[in-house]
Amino acid sequence: MTNLLEFVKFVTHKIDEGKPVDVVYLDFQKAFDKVPHERLLIKLEALGVKGMVLNWVREWLKDRIQRVVINGEESSWIKVTSGVPQGSVLGPILFLVFINDLDSNILSMILKFADDAKIVQEVQNVEGRNKLREDLARLFNWSEVWQMNFNLEKCKIMHIGNKNNLFDEYTIGGHILERVEEEKDLGVLINDKFKVDKHCAMVAKKANQVLGLIHRTITCKNKKIITQLYKSLVRPHLDYCSPVWRPYLQKDIKLIEKVQKRVTRMVEGFRGVDYFSRLKSMRLTTLETRRLRADLIEVFKIVNGFEGLREEQFFERKQVEEGACGTRRNSHALYKKRFRLDVVKFSFSNRIINEWNRLPNKVIESRNVNAFKGKLDDYLKHVRGLK
Repeated sequence: MTNLLEFVKFVTHKIDEGKPVDVVYLDFQKAFDKVPHERLLIKLEALGVKGMVLNWVREWLKDRIQRVVINGEESSWIKVTSGVPQGSVLGPILFLVFINDLDSNILSMILKFADDAKIVQEVQNVEGRNKLREDLARLFNWSEVWQMNFNLEKCKIMHIGNKNNLFDEYTIGGHILERVEEEKDLGVLINDKFKVDKHCAMVAKKANQVLGLIHRTITCKNKKIITQLYKSLVRPHLDYCSPVWRPYLQKDIKLIEKVQKRVTRMVEGFRGVDYFSRLKSMRLTTLETRRLRADLIEVFKIVNGFEGLREEQFFERKQVEEGACGTRRNSHALYKKRFRLDVVKFSFSNRIINEWNRLPNKVIESRNVNAFKGKLDDYLKHVRGLK
């Protein structure tokens, strides 16, 4: 989520300023299986991992063999000289160590998450385009040197912004990048208009599919069973990374809420009972309230340095003289800026300002995230009366 929040913040503010942006989505070819052991050990040593620890990692990686068995037919054993052992604790860490210098000498903004990476550049003029082209060349050279090849067919380019010149001269290793209008980025559907309607439709469809499976296969539909199944199998699809894509149009809000309404109607004895009464009986809140809660929790994490994101990258503290109205209620009030476009007005770092500033000090001065969640829930339920 933090990866996507940084990305959305950068892009939306650029397009609000009238500056187009190009995004290149990179895809490694069988990334976890392609890490060369000897080169990995070189990088570990360069980072200061030496002596017995380095020898232990070397011994852990070497002398591994594998074979393929299909329908009882076995291939011969072959020595494994690349790849981090998947399913292990150390494997993902070693992979991150291996690709950690991917962004060396890169001029554009680059965001990495495991084997997913994207590079973002403002392209208001030819200079911006050339920077991105040079960065792609550097990335390809890195992949050649470290034997971590890109899957060129799956590397895409997305042009964002009304004034985008749609430069089509982007290549990696001589392969012309395919232009796309939407791309699934870490589970969230991003499109070149930065609208969330298609993602909302995708989320609602997936949740309804799981809900349909529950409806067909679970005979007993008492309140306890349906609530547990909904919380564990359906609602995670509706909650995932909601601060990134939280809808602001009523049609999208209603589309998502409709899924939960369907859940509550499935419970035995709830036919004819109004929606909010069903929610109260199942001890649920509306999904819009859950998204508001998720936003506020994320702000708390960022403001208190719990999320690894810089506060100044997202928010500006409100400068209010001591004793002025509002300072006693919230000592961490944030300043709300003005923007032209709705995609920025309703983006995470702007839409949540008013709600955050309404929180009293007893809530925002919590010592940790869990304490904040508890006090926030009480505030939303008793003070705001949100359902």
